[in-house]
Amino acid sequence: MDIEDRVKIVLAKVLDNGTTAEEIGSDADLVEQYGLDSLQTITFLLAIEDEFDLELDYPSLQLDDLRKVSQFSAFVARLATPVQ
Repeated sequence: MDIEDRVKIVLAKVLDNGTTAEEIGSDADLVEQYGLDSLQTITFLLAIEDEFDLELDYPSLQLDDLRKVSQFSAFVARLATPVQ
């Protein structure tokens, strides 16, 4: 299972509205399409930290990183990949 699939699973759990991970598109806008509010965003980010066992770099996290599932997955991938 790749990073994007895992991000979608976490997002579906946080949304808790019947949306499944399979229904979430890679280019889905987290705010406009799924209505992610500020509390859900915090819950989502904390759940991502738990899922990937990492600490998100909040100062470098831009709103654009959170717009689309694919963009956020790429952000997580950069943090989850050890520097060689």
